[in-house]
Amino acid sequence: MTTHLKSQFGNGKKRILIVDDHPIVRQGLAQLIAHESDIEVCGDADSVADALREADSLRPDLVVVDISLKDSHGMELITQLKSSHQDTKMLVWSMFDEMVFAERVLRAGAMGYINKQESVENVVDAIRHVLRGEIYLSPRMTNHVLTRIGRGESIQQDPISGLTDRELEVFEMIGQGMTTQQIARHLGLSPKTIETHREKIKAKLDLRNAAELSRRAVQWVLEQR
Repeated sequence: MTTHLKSQFGNGKKRILIVDDHPIVRQGLAQLIAHESDIEVCGDADSVADALREADSLRPDLVVVDISLKDSHGMELITQLKSSHQDTKMLVWSMFDEMVFAERVLRAGAMGYINKQESVENVVDAIRHVLRGEIYLSPRMTNHVLTRIGRGESIQQDPISGLTDRELEVFEMIGQGMTTQQIARHLGLSPKTIETHREKIKAKLDLRNAAELSRRAVQWVLEQR
């Protein structure tokens, strides 16, 4: 359920929509932005569905997106916003490993990625970078990701980086303890399709069976927290 944060439209400030499934996180970022003279929060949401409605209604200049959302995955929101709101900029702010997600979110349409472990000053700095139309990444990712994107290459240092966006989404849900049937219902796919994704994930990560897949997925999810 979204909570509107009233914005004084027409005051020259850039409007920010915060999308995160944790109310305390949304409130904390909103309070941080409230101290700035050039940006303000115009609304917030905890799911893809709510975020799309808010974007349609509020027309924010920038959307701050988390990877993990209430009803789906942040990558889905990025893709849909890129299609329906081409002038709206997006910044991903998440706990997930930037080595896995930074290139993915840039290719999907976001203009930056910042880890939630970064200082609050860096979050505001990242927002301003993206509002200026600049790419924002951590110093250690900038050369690595942009060089590879320029060459048309993909990050392959970690085998998990070799998973497709859908495979990574399924892998994350496995790590959260969801069954094949639960994942299928959540994604609107057939159990057979999910089983196919599971087999491909096992092959890419060199895992021998379902137990190894489950252990590796749980370990990865825990590492992101």
